Amino acid sequence: MNPRTSVQDVMRCDLCEIAIVQMHCDTCLVNLCKACVGEHFAADLSKPHKIVDFKDRKSTPLYPVCTTHDKQQCQMYCRQCNISVCTKCVASHQHLGHKLSEILEVLEERKDKIIKVQIELNEAIYPTYQGIASDVKNRMSQLENEYGVLSTAITKHGKNWHREIDKLVKNLKAEVDEMKNTQIQTLQKHLDEINKKLFNLREEIHLIDIIVESQDISKLLSATCTVDEYKHLPHKFVLSSPTFIPGKIHGEQFSKLFGTLTSTSPSPDENGYSMKTTHISPEAGSSPQVKQLLDEPETVTTIDTSCFKYYLETVACLSDEAIWAIGDDSTMKLFSMKQGSLFESIRTMNFFSISQGSLLKSITTRSWNRPWDIAVIKSGDLVYTDYDDKTVNIVKNEKIEEIIRLQNWKPSCICNSSSGDLLVTMEKDDRKQSKVVRYSGSTQKQTIQFDDEGKPLYSSGGYEIKHISENKNLDICVSDLSAKAIVVVNQSGKLRFRYTGHTPFAMKDLFKPRGITTDSQSHILTADYGKGCVHIIDQDGHFIRYIHCELSDPWALCTDTSDNLFVAQYWKRQVKKIKYQQ
Repeated sequence: MNPRTSVQDVMRCDLCEIAIVQMHCDTCLVNLCKACVGEHFAADLSKPHKIVDFKDRKSTPLYPVCTTHDKQQCQMYCRQCNISVCTKCVASHQHLGHKLSEILEVLEERKDKIIKVQIELNEAIYPTYQGIASDVKNRMSQLENEYGVLSTAITKHGKNWHREIDKLVKNLKAEVDEMKNTQIQTLQKHLDEINKKLFNLREEIHLIDIIVESQDISKLLSATCTVDEYKHLPHKFVLSSPTFIPGKIHGEQFSKLFGTLTSTSPSPDENGYSMKTTHISPEAGSSPQVKQLLDEPETVTTIDTSCFKYYLETVACLSDEAIWAIGDDSTMKLFSMKQGSLFESIRTMNFFSISQGSLLKSITTRSWNRPWDIAVIKSGDLVYTDYDDKTVNIVKNEKIEEIIRLQNWKPSCICNSSSGDLLVTMEKDDRKQSKVVRYSGSTQKQTIQFDDEGKPLYSSGGYEIKHISENKNLDICVSDLSAKAIVVVNQSGKLRFRYTGHTPFAMKDLFKPRGITTDSQSHILTADYGKGCVHIIDQDGHFIRYIHCELSDPWALCTDTSDNLFVAQYWKRQVKKIKYQQ
């Protein structure tokens, strides 16, 4: 292997090109070995060479050279003239009375401003343009599909016309055949009559020939010959075939008759795109700090909830270290996510990463029915839905109170809104309708069921519950498994978008959304039970990435105040705590 050309070779001295780099000249930005330091000094004695360890390279500020006094470094800055100045400039009284600052102080100020610009570019402007590019690509893909549907519709219409024309041609030809047969039959009857006359004439002529040749006078005297009846000739039938008069085809009229396209032209949206927000200064108010996604999400810990006999269904965060969970029985259990020090030491050595979850509390539902969903409200109390009992209940100090009772509807999933309201998904007793209802206490405030065209927003008729979560922008997000979609409406209930999965997966791998949650960045996360992963999409429905982390049958999700993700694994009865943001 050639040490000078190998991509795995270490960095070598810029002078001798043999020895390994140990030192660095911050003045000349040259990498050096210890043996070549003296040679580098001797090569240019006019410079104040700053030699540092290689690991400390670029730590020495490079002062600008004065434009007035040759080879003098500028360590001051004249704020009035906006130029760097050296000590000779200051001594020459050229800047007498001007406000002078140390150039390092000015450097820090400029750096702060540049860093703010850098943050805004990296965390707001660049992601915004990425989102715009993604939006344009999605629109292009959507247009491809729409124009494909349009072409198919035109082709189908053309085939319909072809069928109608073929039918018309067939009918006209049948009419022609009928007219021809009628006229041929008329002429055939006339021909039969003429042939009969011809036969009679031949008989008459034959008898006359016999009489003429006979010498029998009595026959001649008795013979009666007449031609009068044959002098009246038969009628002449003048028959002619009909004429086909084709309809005139005028190009413009014909195209209008067939169908036309509405005109379209690109026009800018008055609302335009909106810049992504970023936390770059104290003036940013209460805007959340922008967090970057990790290149590789990592599992922080996994706990086992085998006290549920068959399956684990839903989790809800009480705090960063404690979660409520429900499964296959009528109890709601509170588990600690903390690990003991011995376990932590073993886990970090990668021997295993699953511990038995510490059960802190267990509460049985008032009706002894299995709860369908749970949520922790702002007060820290737990609320749950009782599908069979048609109630929503709250657990306060381990006592259960009924807060909502439904008639003809059954509650399935629930979440707490930022305003303190409860959002509940429910279905009609006959399972033919689904909707979302907002409650303030036990008072119904809003019903979300239909779009602007009066069509149902959510599927019905299935047995799959619809998980629900409110985003930081107050959008209401519902995972609709039967529709294989995430349905997102705004605060007033107007449909914003439907997310139906990410295309790189093969079509046969159907999107099967289960649990849903959101985070401080307004990301929407949904558990895809079919693919064994979690989808992350932004607040406008654009796919961002997957979280895999060796998930098995992910079912329900929740996030804590630090944006850690908790995933309930259905059949394994395990909860994984996953870090996916910096």
